[in-house]
Amino acid sequence: MKFFLISDNIDTQIGMRLVGVKGVVVHEKEEILSLLSEIEKKKDVGIILVTEKIATLVPEAVRRLRTSKSLPLLTIIPDRHGTRRPKDFITRYIREAIGVKMK
Repeated sequence: MKFFLISDNIDTQIGMRLVGVKGVVVHEKEEILSLLSEIEKKKDVGIILVTEKIATLVPEAVRRLRTSKSLPLLTIIPDRHGTRRPKDFITRYIREAIGVKMK
């Protein structure tokens, strides 16, 4: 199984390419959706990596892929500027998912 990167900047693509992950740089919503549907059909891709900015452009496609019970898996990664998520995003996620407040 292979990884595939969908990025919004060349720096992230180059960094991932250095560790052997192929990928593309796209900026338009239509390009992203087309690329995701194309990658879904490939049997050799096991994990799709998308930058946070790309994920915000196509939230419905991200949600669909992340909740499906088949391959490929989709993972959201930070780009060269670091994460855009709030500092306590994991705590918030747990609180929303199971209703438990953590300190």
